[in-house]
Amino acid sequence: MYTSLRATTRTLIGLLQSRIQADPELGVVFHPAGTMVVSPNTPVEMTDNTQSGLSVWLYRVVRDEQTLNAPPQRIGFDQIEYPPLPMRLYYLMTPIADSDEEGSGSEMEQAILGKVLQTLHDTPILRGADLLGDLAGTDVEMAVRLESMDLEEITRVWDSLESSYQLSVSYEVSVVPIDTGKQPVAASPVYTVANEYGTIVGHGESADGP
Repeated sequence: MYTSLRATTRTLIGLLQSRIQADPELGVVFHPAGTMVVSPNTPVEMTDNTQSGLSVWLYRVVRDEQTLNAPPQRIGFDQIEYPPLPMRLYYLMTPIADSDEEGSGSEMEQAILGKVLQTLHDTPILRGADLLGDLAGTDVEMAVRLESMDLEEITRVWDSLESSYQLSVSYEVSVVPIDTGKQPVAASPVYTVANEYGTIVGHGESADGP
């Protein structure tokens, strides 16, 4: 399944949207009939399209080095399957509001961002019913972690958008699997499994006793 990136974005947006819409204060403007949306577009794209709400922008994709060299998995007595490509995804969460929204624009943006922080603090693992798109119904589990960005990193991200800095935070979602497109391959069949074991003994003792 090569669509895991898109499915992860949909999962994040679905979670944030449902929690924001259920909020007594924010739900009024984020309701389907309201004026604010949770969007995968960049903050600049939302502003250019006169949209307000929350930008959930996937801005960086990195492979996970810790699980990159996982061995093939045996899926039958005579077949093995290549492991998926493990990825780490980085999302920039940017609230966008103007003075026409309820309260001042900056106050609304702080309220939206606070709800994002609360939601992802309460739901640090995405799994089961949380998963949307092509991840729905799978056993995938993904961790969501708040990223600390220094001034240089923040500046680099906003420079790439050719825009001045706006209040925002970054989250890492890992590990997101990109399944291989290769077919399973034949392997030597397993006929028997021999369990080998030993006895751990203390200093000065033997396996037969003191």
